Amino acid sequence: MKILEDLLSVLNYDCQVKDIRVGPFQTAVVTRNCGLASTPHDSGPHHQDSPVKEAGALLEKNPRALANMAKSEIELEASIGMATINSLIEIDESRCVELNAAELIASKGAGKRVAIIGHFPFVSRLRSIAGKLWVIEKRPREDDFPEEEAINLLPQADVVGITGTAFTNHTIEQLLKLCRQDAYVVVLGGTAPLSQILFDYGISAVSGTKVLDSEVVMRFVSQGATFRQIRGIRLLTMQK
Repeated sequence: MKILEDLLSVLNYDCQVKDIRVGPFQTAVVTRNCGLASTPHDSGPHHQDSPVKEAGALLEKNPRALANMAKSEIELEASIGMATINSLIEIDESRCVELNAAELIASKGAGKRVAIIGHFPFVSRLRSIAGKLWVIEKRPREDDFPEEEAINLLPQADVVGITGTAFTNHTIEQLLKLCRQDAYVVVLGGTAPLSQILFDYGISAVSGTKVLDSEVVMRFVSQGATFRQIRGIRLLTMQK
């Protein structure tokens, strides 16, 4: 994916891999900073094989090699790569505001047609704000649409929210191509890279995470915390 290649090309790899934790819900990597990514719950056809081929030896990798795992077809490896990328990004906080993705999408999507890739906790609230809401989910529930419907629904949306895990499963470029050029597109979640590179691909805003306290975050990740339970982080939004 070109978007991944572009992300990888601008990183400073002059540091060490200090720690890696793969929790049931979140994956965290510490290099220069600490970065997060969602832990996939399904490793696809490789699940019965070895989801992380070099498990136990990853700390021996250099940051560049670990970040390049984001290109792996095995999602668990790719999530480690994305967490590494997020740990290496030097976030330009002058371009960011402390704004939750839910608030941003609600303000941009009021009375409009909104499509969300991923069933986020704010979906129920958004239903009363948006003129029309389509939630597209790999494992549909309630009024969700299956992921196959993205090809029909995304071109209709005025506002689109895409989970950062689309980087992990390598669907991000395909999803972006389905969005209208005039749509307001937000990439959100702990996996979302807070990098200006994303604006070159038609993305309007990135709502991601800056880790303030690596030790606290690693403890929460190791103890099975979901993203909403993790402390020691700031939720930041960077707009084009």
